[in-house]
Amino acid sequence: MIEEYEKKKRKDVSLMRSILDYGMGILIIGAGVIFLFRNKLKIEMLGDGPPTDLDKIFGGICLLYGCWRIYRGYKKNYFR
Repeated sequence: MIEEYEKKKRKDVSLMRSILDYGMGILIIGAGVIFLFRNKLKIEMLGDGPPTDLDKIFGGICLLYGCWRIYRGYKKNYFR
């Protein structure tokens, strides 16, 4: 009985963390795309000119981290 409860609890926690990772990954990738292509998207609050080197570096890091979050949600390897 207790083992079944623990198994169900782990499964539920794994599902919730997976959904969280997918959502956060998509949001972070979106932020990276905005930082990389802000002049093509015509977003005025970030400035009028092309992205600076710092914007490009931060956008690239956001893309990598967002992809890693999606991968982690796909693998669901939370309990080792």
